[in-house]
Amino acid sequence: MDVDELRKLPPLAAISDEGLERVAAFAAERSVDGGQVLALPDDPGSGMFVICEGTVAVELRSGTLELGAGDFFGELALLVEDGTRVARVRATSPVRCVSIPREDFLALVETEPSFALHMLRELARRLVEARAVA
Repeated sequence: MDVDELRKLPPLAAISDEGLERVAAFAAERSVDGGQVLALPDDPGSGMFVICEGTVAVELRSGTLELGAGDFFGELALLVEDGTRVARVRATSPVRCVSIPREDFLALVETEPSFALHMLRELARRLVEARAVA
């Protein structure tokens, strides 16, 4: 995936050109069919995913969260040392996404403030939403 396509994804939109070049070098593009499971609870967190096309269902004990193009998942397991996945994530349509490995994700958080701020804002929004539903 090239820098121009990566810049169109909201979590990566404000990253520096140098940062995006690093993402392009280490990120892997992945395509899956609808119904395929992308993550299982308690699995080790090896990377985060940014959805380019399609939709996924994040299946939590408290309910299901639908995510689509521009959204991300899998980051929580990376923010905790030796963290594991907290939810099952299943494609609800054909999905094309970018996978960012753990070490590269952590480097982005440390070197790209706009990326870290985007993550924090989205995590806070999801927490507020989850508490409103509970």
